[in-house]
Formats: sequence, C-alpha cells, structure tokens
Amino acid sequence: MALTSQQKTVAWTVGIVTFMGAMGFASVPLYDWFCRVTGYGGETQVATGGEHKVLDRTVKIRFDANTERGMPWDFRPEVTQVELKIGETGLAFYEAHNPTDRPVAGTASYNVAPFSAGSYFVKIDCFCFEMQVLQPGETVKMPVTFYVDPELVDDAEAKDLKTITLSYTFHETDLPEAEAEKAAALEGGSAPSVN
Repeated sequence: MALTSQQKTVAWTVGIVTFMGAMGFASVPLYDWFCRVTGYGGETQVATGGEHKVLDRTVKIRFDANTERGMPWDFRPEVTQVELKIGETGLAFYEAHNPTDRPVAGTASYNVAPFSAGSYFVKIDCFCFEMQVLQPGETVKMPVTFYVDPELVDDAEAKDLKTITLSYTFHETDLPEAEAEKAAALEGGSAPSVN
C-alpha cells in the first residue's frame, strides 16, 4: 500500500517533531558532557594526582564565592587569590556557615574564567564533588586541590593568561533522607520511633 502525499507529509512532520523533542531532551546531558571534555564554558578538568612538570612561569588564581538566591549560607574564600607556578599543585579553602536553626544541604556549581582556561584548570580534589550538609550554626572549611596544566602555554588562545578566576555558587538541595528524618524528628520534638 503506497502512502498518499498527505500521509507522507504527516509522517515526516511527526518524525521531525519526535527527533526535535529527543534532541531537546538530550541536549542538557550532551552539553554537560561536551563542557567537561573540552573545558568549554569554563568547565574544569579532574585528575587523580598532581602534575609532574612544573614551569618557571606563574599565574594568579583568584577565588570567587556566591550563593543562589534563597540559599541561606554565608560562603566565602579564605583568601581571594594566590600565585602559583604553572603545573604546581595549589590548595585553597572556602568557608561556609549555616546561620539558620535547621540543617541545610548544598551543592556547588563552578566554572573558570576566562573560558579558554577551563580545559587547563585541573582539580585533584574538591568539596564541589559531593553534596555538603551543614547543621544549624555550623561553620566548615572546605578544600580544593588543583593545578594549571602546563599545556596551557601551547594554546594560542590561553598562553598569555596571567590570571584565572575559579568561581563557585552554592545551591540549596534537598537533605539526604536520613538528615531530613532527623530534622523532622527534632522539629516535632520527639525522637523517631523504633519498631
């Protein structure tokens, strides 16, 4: 049975709409993957250890801290900048304080500016890799260990960089189940029941 021209048009239209919907749904994870692989948009790289090659050239690393609207934490870097040799492992601390009377969970998003430095800024360990939960009134110091990849000096766009800014924004997230149950029990004034 041959399709009429109207049926072909309908089939093509349905196919295109389905394809576009699938691409829209997949765009966020694909874009995230692309940014992680290429460093596009200031996305950093991750390593399990430090760089073995350290250059005699230095670069300033600036630290920035923000919270999304409604996130109750006070969040700041301990120092606003350091100067390191390219390839040298650096360690910086950020401080977070929960001034509320309830536990608050947060997840940090991050980027590097300028964007051309993103693929050369390598984190070895970072508080941003995991959700953080601060109890009422709690203050914590959170480390980030990093280095700037020496391959930066071979990149035409990035080789003349003198300053790189590492920026974090904390977003409030739902408490893990155990923490939420504990907080609910404290609010209700009774301990959780045990059967």
